[in-house]
Amino acid sequence: MILAVDIGNTTISLGLMKGMRVTKHYSLETYSNPQTLSKQLSVILRKMKSSKISGVAICSVVPTKTKSVEVCIKKVLGLSSVDIGRDLVVPLTNRYRNPKQVGQDRLVGAYAALKMYGAPAIVIDFGTAITFDVVSAKNEYLGGIIVPGIRLSAESLFNKTAMLPKVKIQCPRALIGRDTQGSILSGLFYGYGALSSGLIERISHAIKGKPKVIITGGHLELVKQFISHQVNKVDPDLVFHGLALLIAL
Repeated sequence: MILAVDIGNTTISLGLMKGMRVTKHYSLETYSNPQTLSKQLSVILRKMKSSKISGVAICSVVPTKTKSVEVCIKKVLGLSSVDIGRDLVVPLTNRYRNPKQVGQDRLVGAYAALKMYGAPAIVIDFGTAITFDVVSAKNEYLGGIIVPGIRLSAESLFNKTAMLPKVKIQCPRALIGRDTQGSILSGLFYGYGALSSGLIERISHAIKGKPKVIITGGHLELVKQFISHQVNKVDPDLVFHGLALLIAL
């Protein structure tokens, strides 16, 4: 059993893995106050103590939270964590001009896509930000694209306008909105669907191939229907799978 921990900008996700199968999944708010986070994390970890966990892998894009999570895991489970990027480098040739600028979650997802589904590949993560990551047929991380995520865009409309309401993130009823909420939701989902479809086509042309398209992320279930005709694989646990693959190296 492996404990995979993905520390993201919105949530800290924990996956208890048996081989490549996620047997249990827990989530916490990343920016809970330290005392609350430690208490909630300790409760979750105690539930796992009987699972005979042999290793812990952490992927983090929030360095200020990494240490406190590691300390809590050590205290409750008695295990040291493997921190991706610090203790273990993702074995992809990184073509970023400054490789340190790439979030470890993006590299872990790209590696999982390569190993599980083949390359060339485009990994789209519908999270706090929407990221497009490209892996070449030569097993290279070529780079990617970052755009604001669905929730960020919705909150920006509410915060930066006088009359637009805060909307609940849910699928629109129709393409053409018949009220303000419907219009915003249509813009978000059909808009991001069209953006994703267009970028898949442009990336495919740029790398002169037909890449596999793998989608993941917190808003995956809401967005997938808008680009389903271009998607080869839907994998909500892609980062967990990558962490399990990496810790087995």
